[in-house]
Amino acid sequence: MPFIRLGNKRYYVGQYFKANWYRSHQFCVSHGMRLASIESKDENVGLEKHINEIGLGHEHFWTSGTDQAEEGSFVWFGNGKPITFTNWNAGEPNNFKYENGEEEHCLELWNRDGKGLKWNDTPCSFETYFVCEI
Repeated sequence: MPFIRLGNKRYYVGQYFKANWYRSHQFCVSHGMRLASIESKDENVGLEKHINEIGLGHEHFWTSGTDQAEEGSFVWFGNGKPITFTNWNAGEPNNFKYENGEEEHCLELWNRDGKGLKWNDTPCSFETYFVCEI
């Protein structure tokens, strides 16, 4: 698998198929990894740079961030730590409620408004690319 090294972590950008948050997690774990936990500005900038370099800066990417256990209290599912560094899009997280009743509980990277890959909460059932770490 093609890994990139940033600091003391190695990342795999799952770009060959799209999956919901749960299947993305399953893929990472079954390959000895976990969904990425972005704990610093440098880590966020490095991932964004790499994703842009491979031509996918316009896409969405799952991370391990979630507030499924407690609404509004985001943690990194990959390592169990609360989220301290943040890079949310303006107005996020907003837990938007869709017509079908689904709410936003999983954290993705998304270049929503052309200002770079920022964070957005979105339904965990949404199928997109993902980032694993080891």
